[in-house]
Amino acid sequence: MEAPQNLQTTPNFTNDDGVSQECENLISSLASEKSFTGKKLYNYQGSWYHPNTLQAILNFKKHFQARDSDIILASLPKSGTTWLKALAFAVVHRNKYAANLVSHPLLSDNPHNLVRFLELDLYVKNQRPDLEELPSPRLFATHMPFQTLHESLRDSPCKVVYVCRNVKDVLVSRWHFRSKLVSNYSLEDTVDEFIKGAYSFGPFHDQVLSYWKESLVNSNPVLFMRYEEMIEKPVAQVMRLADFLGCSFTDEEKQAGTVEKILDLCSLGNLSSLEANKTGTSTCGIAHHAFFRKGGVGDWKNHLTDGMARKLDEMIEKKLEGSGLKFE
Repeated sequence: MEAPQNLQTTPNFTNDDGVSQECENLISSLASEKSFTGKKLYNYQGSWYHPNTLQAILNFKKHFQARDSDIILASLPKSGTTWLKALAFAVVHRNKYAANLVSHPLLSDNPHNLVRFLELDLYVKNQRPDLEELPSPRLFATHMPFQTLHESLRDSPCKVVYVCRNVKDVLVSRWHFRSKLVSNYSLEDTVDEFIKGAYSFGPFHDQVLSYWKESLVNSNPVLFMRYEEMIEKPVAQVMRLADFLGCSFTDEEKQAGTVEKILDLCSLGNLSSLEANKTGTSTCGIAHHAFFRKGGVGDWKNHLTDGMARKLDEMIEKKLEGSGLKFE
C-alpha cells in the first residue's frame, strides 16, 4: 500500500529543543553533519543522531534497568521493523490473545504503540519513564547499534533480536519515507548519504556488523534475522523466532495452523488495511500510515540506476570484508 502524501509533523526525536547541559557539553565535542532536513546530526559511539535522540540515549543509559526476561527488537530504520514488532508481539502474547479474534491488539493499534522505541519514544519524552509496571516479558525496540545498547543491559541475559535487510531496499524505502518530509529530497542525495555513512542511526555496515558479530560470540543472546529469509520462508523464521524467545510452538499449535494465523494477522497487507493504521499518529510522533509501503524484496531495481547499485555493492563488499556476512 502506498502511504498518503504527508507524515503530518516532524517527529520530536529529530529536534534539538529538549537537551540538557550535559548533552550540550557532549555535543560540543562530537563530529557533526547536516541531515536531510537541514538539522545537525552528531556522531556518538560511531553512530549519527539528532540532539533529542542523543539526549534520550543518555537518559536510557543512565536509568534503564534490564530484566532478565526483557526482549529488545533492534534494526536500522526501514529494515522490517514494523513487521518484526507485530510478529514478536503476536508470538509472545499468543496465549493471551488468539490470533483470529477481533479483540487482538494488533487489529486496533499500531505495532509501534505496542512495542515502543527506547530512544525514539520512551526516553525522549521522559528521563525516567515508568517501566516497572509493565508485565513480563517486556518488549522494547531500538535503532541503536549493539555497543551502545549493550552498556545498559548490565550483563542481563535478556534477549535481543536483530533484523537486517538488503541495503539497497533499505535505501529506497528510506527515500520514499523521507520524501514525505522534505519535498526536494532526491534519490541521488540518499545514495550519496549512504556512501558517506552520515545519516540518522547510520552507517548501515557498522550497525549490522555490531549485531552480526555479537550473534556469533553470543556473550549476550542475539538472534540475527534476515528480512529476505523472513519473506522467503516465513513459517520457518517465525518458529525460529519463537524458539529463541523461549516460547516455542507446540505440535498441537503447529497442527492447528497457529503459525499461519499469526503470519496472516501480521502481514503488511492486513495491517495496512486496518483503520487503526490509516489514521492517527504513533507514540513516537509519526503518522501510522507512514510505516506501510510495499514491504517487498528487490524494489530497489525499480529505482536505482546500475551505477548507483554498483557503488552501493562495492561499498558494502568492502565494509563487510572478512566478517562472514554477505548479502545477495
